[in-house]
Amino acid sequence: MEMSKRYDFVLFFDVKDGNPNGDPDAGNLPRIDPETGEGLITDVCLKRKIRNFVGLVKGDQPPYEIYIKEKAILNNTNKRAYIALGVDLEKDTGKRKGGDKTEEAKAWMCKNFFDIRTFGAVMTTQINCGQVRGPVQLTFARSIDPVFTAEHSITRMAVTTEKEAEKQSGDNRTMGRKFTIPYGLYKAHGFISPSLANQTGFSTEDLEILWDALQKMFDLDHSAARGLMSTQRLIVFEHESKFGDKPVQDLFTRIEVKKNTTGTPARSFSDYSVLLDGSPLSQVMTVVKA
Repeated sequence: MEMSKRYDFVLFFDVKDGNPNGDPDAGNLPRIDPETGEGLITDVCLKRKIRNFVGLVKGDQPPYEIYIKEKAILNNTNKRAYIALGVDLEKDTGKRKGGDKTEEAKAWMCKNFFDIRTFGAVMTTQINCGQVRGPVQLTFARSIDPVFTAEHSITRMAVTTEKEAEKQSGDNRTMGRKFTIPYGLYKAHGFISPSLANQTGFSTEDLEILWDALQKMFDLDHSAARGLMSTQRLIVFEHESKFGDKPVQDLFTRIEVKKNTTGTPARSFSDYSVLLDGSPLSQVMTVVKA
């Protein structure tokens, strides 16, 4: 079914003894706002977890195939759209192949790939399938309080080459570093436009899968490096109209986070209370009228 309502949402999730989103330009240290000390997680990182969840649950098959995935060759994926349309790209001599069939190819990609019709995609590569503006947009996640980055020395009881083993006289130890955040509660904001959804084919069925992914995506993405990550609260504001009933800033101010401890750093979600209109939330997902 086509979407007829706008949605805005707030996602709370936490990390314990892990690195939720390392920065490759900073030696894979957890991302931190240098001015406030608050932890940051990129929107791209969150989208990756949603993609992974949908790909696993739906078997990475149309109409829930994932476009941006590990080891994907995008031109080869784009070519599939033209093959399905019966277009011979070998006869197309343009700089960007596709010509007057680009719009049809874009529609085919939206129909078959969940992440394209959800988040959008730039497919203006050599094999041109156009550009899609996605109806679902996410912000960076930011921690409620400043986070502390702990550094740990680790040892691997193996070496990579025989030359290294000879230098160590058979001791075969490799030293390394691991960075973790003891605990952090993060908040991200999201927005869903029904006008854009109806352009890409993002349906109410896709919306239910998205809500499911936001609640369970960390459960299917565990790793030693990321520690224990869990969705704690998902608060969805449902508008009655396509264009929204109230300004989004007025809705988000209805949510308040209170710290239940004083003088000690938070180490679990129970150290906080998430309040909506002054009342604590007990369910993971709450849908309220805007």
